[in-house]
Amino acid sequence: MAPVNKSAQPSVSFGFRDVSAEEKPQLVGEVFSSVAERYDLMNDLMSAGVHRVWKNSFVDWLNPQPGIAHLDVAGGTGDIAFRIAKRVRARNGVADITVCDINTEMLAQGVERARKRPAPITWICGDAESLPVETASRDSYTIAFGIRNVTHIDKALSEAYRVLKPGGRFLCLEFSRVTAPGLDRLYDLYSFKILPRLGEAVAGDGAAYRYLAESIRRFPSQKQFARMITDAGFSEVKFRNLSGGIAAMHSGWKV
Repeated sequence: MAPVNKSAQPSVSFGFRDVSAEEKPQLVGEVFSSVAERYDLMNDLMSAGVHRVWKNSFVDWLNPQPGIAHLDVAGGTGDIAFRIAKRVRARNGVADITVCDINTEMLAQGVERARKRPAPITWICGDAESLPVETASRDSYTIAFGIRNVTHIDKALSEAYRVLKPGGRFLCLEFSRVTAPGLDRLYDLYSFKILPRLGEAVAGDGAAYRYLAESIRRFPSQKQFARMITDAGFSEVKFRNLSGGIAAMHSGWKV
């Protein structure tokens, strides 16, 4: 049998590098394993706390109701799941909330947080491209700052569609393309000069945060990503920009 020519294999992006599809999961896994313990702290520092405003807006748009069966993918540390549980609890209800993340170190951080602030959340390890979740079993699906890290975005979107019930809601929060005039230059300066140094000082891994900045630039634009969500079968696809397009929320419905 002839040897496999790795250069002929389909490539995918890992930051500004192109790597084989087989390599990317391990490379991404190493990034998040490295920063897991300081992940939440770094989110606060690198966004000056603005990520909390974005996540609250995200849950506002989801508008979770008591009794829902919800799946939060790539939600290891539980930021979105805890918010959903709190929102449902404020409405004197409960919900079936599951967090699924491929990275065990990130999940461990979420489980530890849950010990300190009990909430009705189930934690499972699984791949966004092949979810260990039954077909048509969820009323809603969220993924926040995770979908740009998957190897095949189209497969992750297809899985989101599969696990949702008819009438179910898909909602994604992700870094996106800056739309505010003049903000793009400042954002680039911060992303490529300051952020890696902050990551090195706080998380001990500047390379992980260089990857973060690069992966954002390789992610599709708001309109391109909306088309991908539509191509996955979702209807009524919309997006909302946050902070001048630094982040964006995308919504779609399974009919």
